[in-house]
Amino acid sequence: MDFDYIIVGAGFSGVVMAERLATEKKAKVLIIEKKRHFGGNCYDCYDKAGILIHQYGPHIFHTSSKDVWEYITRFGEMHIYHHRVLGVIEGKKVPIPFNLNTLEELFPKALGERIEEKLVTKYGMGQKVPILKLRAENDPDLKFLAEYVYEKIFAFYTEKQWGLKPEELTPEVTGRVPVYISWDDRYFQDRYQGMPVEGYTKMFERMLDHPNIKLLLNTDYFEVKDEFKYKKKLIYTGPVDAFFDYRFGKLMYRTIDFVFENYPKENYQEAATVNYPNDYGFTRISEFKLMTGQLSPTTTTVKEFSREAVVGTDELYYPMFTDEWIAKYREYEKEAAALNDTIFLGRLAQYRYYNMDQAILASLAAFQKL
Repeated sequence: MDFDYIIVGAGFSGVVMAERLATEKKAKVLIIEKKRHFGGNCYDCYDKAGILIHQYGPHIFHTSSKDVWEYITRFGEMHIYHHRVLGVIEGKKVPIPFNLNTLEELFPKALGERIEEKLVTKYGMGQKVPILKLRAENDPDLKFLAEYVYEKIFAFYTEKQWGLKPEELTPEVTGRVPVYISWDDRYFQDRYQGMPVEGYTKMFERMLDHPNIKLLLNTDYFEVKDEFKYKKKLIYTGPVDAFFDYRFGKLMYRTIDFVFENYPKENYQEAATVNYPNDYGFTRISEFKLMTGQLSPTTTTVKEFSREAVVGTDELYYPMFTDEWIAKYREYEKEAAALNDTIFLGRLAQYRYYNMDQAILASLAAFQKL
């Protein structure tokens, strides 16, 4: 069977490309998805208690791109939501990332005010300073702050999440958890933030609702690739190493084990997400109702346990961002660049730490190149 384009993977990267190609170019598109559902890791559904949950962990939509926001809201209304995270530090639940509110709650007043003044003077209000950069400071107060944040918030959480010390990871990871010199305690500062009123799955349904888009679920592309032909391009959003049959060896990924729990009460915790940097084996607990705005007499939470992924068996969530694994990926990247009939797109195909809006933006840009 012939199509103009075959797309491997029905997450945001693949579905956005399919929607654009079918709508704007009137192209015939086949999407082949290994999972039993579309939506990739953004898939959501209702649990047995009737709570809308994210099957692969919480996904909060945020972007500073007007184009991305206008695009995604064509397919569903957004409930305005600003994510706030607390971290358990020395028995207190304080705002994360570490900001001026956290400073005020944890430190004696005089010390906190002195450190605040030095931070603002050195870096400026509203700046985000990576913790490893702050650790290089010579000023004793800033050095004290850096070591405190590193030890109490950053180091053990990073080891639980990545299995490595912060210094072993690239700045793409370590820069995502800065000291934020601001009284703004939101986790994201993007211009647009929200959650789909009807959930992500409904959004994907509308994006795929086009007569030129065919969807094949529960199917491994590599098992059926000889049965379908494409006239123009293959768009691949799966693991890049798998595409090349692990020619240079398997890349490393982190996976997450989720434990969902329902409680017969209105709410479980004070914020949508509470991080546990130093205690327990899990990294965080998230409560879905506090993100979606759903009303219900019970509530559902999810605990996250991070570990190294078994490639070929586990869900692959995070590419491993060390110099060693990035160098290994570069070998695959060269092979991918040499293929004129294939576009490699998305978190796994490009071995990148994409947020949802970044995945959408990358797909919109790839479509424009076509």
